[in-house]
Amino acid sequence: MVSNRCKMAVRDELKKLGLHFIVVDLGEVEIMESLSDGERELVRIALLNSGFELMDDRRSALIERIKGTIIEMVHFSDEVVKINISNYLSEKLDYDYTYLATLFSEVQGSTIEQFLISHKVERIKELITYGELSITEIAWKMNYSSVGHLSHQFKKVTGLSPSYFKKLKDRNKLRNPIEEVG
Repeated sequence: MVSNRCKMAVRDELKKLGLHFIVVDLGEVEIMESLSDGERELVRIALLNSGFELMDDRRSALIERIKGTIIEMVHFSDEVVKINISNYLSEKLDYDYTYLATLFSEVQGSTIEQFLISHKVERIKELITYGELSITEIAWKMNYSSVGHLSHQFKKVTGLSPSYFKKLKDRNKLRNPIEEVG
């Protein structure tokens, strides 16, 4: 689940199945009932029909929580996170960052840092497209140390400078849905 809309869709599916839940968060659901194998299969099918996947494997679930935390931080939070990503994830997920980083790399084949950068660049594209903030303001909002650092990372990922991207008429074609980033 990568957005509030996703969380609402999951809540709706659980309600349709008559299930009560304590938590529906990004990448995590806590249901009050104990589910039989048949009920679990119904949940899996309902979620699959809505474009979601039921994960029982704790490692996979933790990977999804890492992704969800990064996506929420980059795309949906208005507060600027001023601590480094390792501390942020360790605090949010209550795991040692070394463990999270190793697990993520093993399962995903890329690093947490690469995933974060991909999402930050996609968010920068979005902010440039909206045209409400200058590149300097975007750099501050996205927690870059300078416009130069933002520009270097943006160009490394996209092959374009932020200012050139801003001039493109078809820049929406160069944007990706959140669930396809990383």
